[in-house]
Amino acid sequence: EAGEGTGLGLSTVYGIVKQNHGFINLYSEPGSGTTFRIYLPSHSQEPIAFAYQDERPPSGHGQQILVVEDEPTMLELSCMMLEELCYEPIPAATPGEAIELAKQNPDISLLLTDVVMPDMNGRELSEKIQAQHPRLKILYMSGYTANVIAHHGVLEKGVNFIQKPFSLQELAQKLEEEL
Repeated sequence: EAGEGTGLGLSTVYGIVKQNHGFINLYSEPGSGTTFRIYLPSHSQEPIAFAYQDERPPSGHGQQILVVEDEPTMLELSCMMLEELCYEPIPAATPGEAIELAKQNPDISLLLTDVVMPDMNGRELSEKIQAQHPRLKILYMSGYTANVIAHHGVLEKGVNFIQKPFSLQELAQKLEEEL
């Protein structure tokens, strides 16, 4: 609907462009519209050929995963992917809702949380929930790269992290490593 975003938007584009040493120029005129121009450095090497993987991604065994994402589309997509991988997602649209759901669900195996959210960031949320569930595994996700987030002090380097947008295979791999 008008005024509603898709959730990945400019923050994801900005993160990808900065990660690849590029920049964005914005041109805007009232009544004429807005143009974003993305500039990336050229690359002269041959492209890397990726082999198609026909194998089934690793799947879970019904473990409960608390998914915290303030963008409704990304929350729904993440839960659908988890169901496809045989996990039981517990969706939460806000950190406050996630804290309440963690209290109601003592068998949560993993917290999959966005890093940048209103009211509370993912690291603060994970600390609050781990106070109730000390053995809980944490997997952070963001449209920004892990290095950018670490550089801004939100997460330490080396934390368990997955870059948005992620594929079913990437999510399955990360969950298998964590669980």
